[in-house]
Amino acid sequence: MINKLISGIKKTGAPIVVGLDPMLKYVPSQIQDRAYRDHGETLEGAAEAIFQFNKGIVDAVYDLIPAVKPQIAMYEQFGIPGMAAYKRTVDYCHERDLIVIGDIKRGDIGSTSGAYAAGHLGHVQVGENSYAGFDEDFATVNPYLGSDGVRPFMDVCREEHKGIFVLVKTSNPSSGEFQDRLVIDNESGVQRKLYELIGEKVDSWGSELMGDSYSYVGAVVGATYPEEGKILRDIMPKACILVPGYGAQGGKGADLVHFFDKDGLGAIVNSSRGIIAAYQNDKYSSYGEEAYADASRAAVLDMIEDIRSALR
Repeated sequence: MINKLISGIKKTGAPIVVGLDPMLKYVPSQIQDRAYRDHGETLEGAAEAIFQFNKGIVDAVYDLIPAVKPQIAMYEQFGIPGMAAYKRTVDYCHERDLIVIGDIKRGDIGSTSGAYAAGHLGHVQVGENSYAGFDEDFATVNPYLGSDGVRPFMDVCREEHKGIFVLVKTSNPSSGEFQDRLVIDNESGVQRKLYELIGEKVDSWGSELMGDSYSYVGAVVGATYPEEGKILRDIMPKACILVPGYGAQGGKGADLVHFFDKDGLGAIVNSSRGIIAAYQNDKYSSYGEEAYADASRAAVLDMIEDIRSALR
């Protein structure tokens, strides 16, 4: 799947993933009204509204981008109906031939980690039948519990030819409380920052699961930390870097140059509310609620140009 992702980036010329992270406050009133008319002001109504909202955005931008990244928490808050909307979103994006990165940030050990991996990336056996659960193409993984939490995902990725993005240096302001801590490298005895050691581990794991040019084991490195991104690009030369934090969190194209390789590949940049809620931004407010998806398309085009300009 990493080969398909890189191929999609080359085809579109857009190293961009749209974060499908719907909140009801982003969903235009006309979509909510229709959903509530059919399902009432219920969890089912909310779930229908966010799916229809997602569908409109996907229809508007699928030809411009290679991938989407639904954040599962935004669906879980609506309970079982929300999870059904998550699955409908994954399936619809696949119908549009988009790569789906499930932003699930799972981190556990042993059979529990294996069950997460099977549910999101693999198959489960039910009697004589085998079923894919959520069936994303990639998943985000928290490495805090060590290799015991990551290897079950790697095993499924090997079987399914899918991939993971391991959290290395996240975009949030407090990430440094732990990720920037100086720790002793047990092998060299030298003090290193924790995110550097995690990056080295990602590089090691990735060497076991290589695609044509990049590994099935990628990394998450926030756009808000460009200097750290430069360090980690050198540490993980074969990892595709998923870069959150663009736009609403403050990252911009000029910050991203060092996340990419010299050929302009090796990274994919995420924007969530900066795209899906673009119509609420003053820059795109002229589109209005009715044309919210057109505003999202305009935001994607502006993002593409910003990143291309930076890489040039």
